Amino acid sequence: MSPDATGEAGGGGGGGGDLFAANLKGSLLAVASSAFIGVSFIVKKKGLLRAGAAGSRAGVGGYGYLLEPLWWVGMVTMLVGEIANFIAYMFAPAVLVTPLGALSIIVSAVLAHFTLNEKLQRVGVLGCVLCIVGSTVIILHAPQERTPSSVDEIWHLAIQPDFLCYATAAVAVSLFLMIYCAPRYGQMNIMVYVGICSVIGSLTVMSIKAVGIAIKLTIEGINQAGYFQTWLFAVISITCIAVQLVYLNKALDTFNTAVVSPIYYAMFTTLTILASAIMFKDWSGQSASKIASEICGFLTVLAGTLVLHSTREPDQTLSADLYAPLPPKIYWHIQGNGDIGKQKEDDSLPCDIITVMRQDYFV
Repeated sequence: MSPDATGEAGGGGGGGGDLFAANLKGSLLAVASSAFIGVSFIVKKKGLLRAGAAGSRAGVGGYGYLLEPLWWVGMVTMLVGEIANFIAYMFAPAVLVTPLGALSIIVSAVLAHFTLNEKLQRVGVLGCVLCIVGSTVIILHAPQERTPSSVDEIWHLAIQPDFLCYATAAVAVSLFLMIYCAPRYGQMNIMVYVGICSVIGSLTVMSIKAVGIAIKLTIEGINQAGYFQTWLFAVISITCIAVQLVYLNKALDTFNTAVVSPIYYAMFTTLTILASAIMFKDWSGQSASKIASEICGFLTVLAGTLVLHSTREPDQTLSADLYAPLPPKIYWHIQGNGDIGKQKEDDSLPCDIITVMRQDYFV
């Protein structure tokens, strides 16, 4: 992403310099956003744990976390991060901004190690390094994006047949996951909740980018408030964000943060890059070598998140398997026909079969 390279893409030294500066602003905002969002994951998780200890957990449909101040602190922190991310999309393409979200995984992994006792093994440092290296490669080879001149122009990009097909498929998959899969498998399969967040998230980014460009153009003196598309994109953004928050809370409350963060990042980033490439034609006009470099950078970041995840300990306190078999060595009392006996550490009985005579209890 050197100024010389951008000059070629922008058709002149001045234009290339402006595009380089815009990408740099977007990159710095994306990095700041990742820091705030990474912190918010931890603060929200601690709030969810407190709320779950006092009532119904978010993972099983409870909304007690709304009364937990710590959860709201996490929400405010996330809001600051999302605002920075929102502004970043005004300056830089989604292909650049979205992958930098991997830095939030590093922040959350380090903080979870110290505050949530979710241990980060030494090999996890390699995962952090891979994320940083991959992000650097993406920044250096990010495409230059021409800002649309009006919301109406963005609307025409959104109603292209290929993007309409993507949006329709995304909505259909999300509804299927929410209506059919979530009630049946949400507590057992992390891909249900995270899948909803990721698919809806790709549409969120597209609509937020449209709103961001409208605000930027309005600030520059080209009023976009008169276009109904501006308000339509705003409504879509709010709706998608609300759905994401609900299911992200369910995922965080049900599964380990170390599992949720990398899977969410991988799915969300992949789908967002795909949606942006379809709608905004981010890679149009780029050389094959630059596109290959960006893909390699993303794969490096993805490998880093997987390494980081693989070295973390599973969550033992919030297991999604509510019907796990009892351990084979247990103590119990059995009362029957007036005789009381005690059995201790009997390995001869299978762990999933217990015969009950009138009354039993385990100690």
